[in-house]
Amino acid sequence: MSFSNSLTSGMKKDMVNDERLKRVLENPLCPVKKAKEHSEDLKALRKALFVEDELARWSKIFKALSDVNRLKILKLLGARPMCVCEVMVVLDVTQPTASHHLGILEDAGLIRGKREGKWIFYEVSNSWVLRIVDAVKSPVNPS
Repeated sequence: MSFSNSLTSGMKKDMVNDERLKRVLENPLCPVKKAKEHSEDLKALRKALFVEDELARWSKIFKALSDVNRLKILKLLGARPMCVCEVMVVLDVTQPTASHHLGILEDAGLIRGKREGKWIFYEVSNSWVLRIVDAVKSPVNPS
């Protein structure tokens, strides 16, 4: 992308954001007096809440948790460390399938492997992982 194209793209983005801000300001349900201050407040809120690296990490974690077999693996590893062959037997899956799911969980930082001779035993990386799983399975109590 050339400099002029990126400049045009940036200008278009600013125009779109200006249009969005205009819609907010025109909304009678939004009691805003000063457009510039409100715009700066919204930008500060975005900066405070949206730490991109942190959001990317959490996105990876929730994607890893979005599969039934991976949730089963987490429950298994919460009971005790296991090697791939044990996970295969319990889940009734092939070795490539078990390894695939273990790899996704490990890449997300939810489990870790410890080598013992020729074997790698996987375990939950931290107790917070099991708390996430427990929180999801427990009914949410509205406050």
